[in-house]
Amino acid sequence: MPDAVGLLGDFVRSLATIDQGWDSDAWIDGRWIHRSPRRPEVRPRLLAEATLLPWLAPQLPLPVPVPELTDNGVRHLMLPGSPFTDGGTATGRELGAFLKALHAVDPVEAVARGALDAATADAEKAVFLKECKTQVVPLLPSERRGRALDLLDRVANVRTSLIHCDLGPDHVLMADGQITGIIDWTDAVIGDPALDLCWPLNGAPEALRTGLIEVYEPTSDQVERAEDWARLSPWYGVHRGLLLDLPDDVTNGLQDILNRL
Repeated sequence: MPDAVGLLGDFVRSLATIDQGWDSDAWIDGRWIHRSPRRPEVRPRLLAEATLLPWLAPQLPLPVPVPELTDNGVRHLMLPGSPFTDGGTATGRELGAFLKALHAVDPVEAVARGALDAATADAEKAVFLKECKTQVVPLLPSERRGRALDLLDRVANVRTSLIHCDLGPDHVLMADGQITGIIDWTDAVIGDPALDLCWPLNGAPEALRTGLIEVYEPTSDQVERAEDWARLSPWYGVHRGLLLDLPDDVTNGLQDILNRL
């Protein structure tokens, strides 16, 4: 007869927690990654991945998770690889081809399959931008507030394509110098493709940027908007710091905002 204590230990070891994020908890159970919402408003977006990603995956040149519903969220088979730490021109070409394909999918079909629609996203973004104007801008030096307000007015004007909306190094998996998957699609939305270009054009290694530009061929307007999204990035941390009473996050984030304006 199997040892019950030993079986319980094996089970517990298989449930390794891998993330305690703002939106979701995630843990490993064997070959599966499970994710559950941490807040009620996240639940519908997380569950939408189970309809959006199975439809989207065959249209993309790189792997993405294909979730299925569980009692408390979703699960998907683990993709190989580790979060991006370095990559060259070839990696940029891979990512450029991926984003080009993603931004070309039918946005109407994407909404029907679970992506957040433009009108709802606009309403949500309007709340965030209003709170930034009323809560964050007053914390900046008076002589910098005009530029800050101009930035906040510029970043909400384009919604043309399905976008990942949170594309950064943590969500690009790599193994043996190649991209093995793009993960974390909870924020997928009809939005500005320049937002997905923000990190590749403004935070990634120069060689990756070169490869992406070669394949994706962004317009000058997209490049400028990607720079604006990079300028907006620290605003989210300050906004969250104010919401959760994290004064160090607010102080550090305000300095980052000023450095990027």
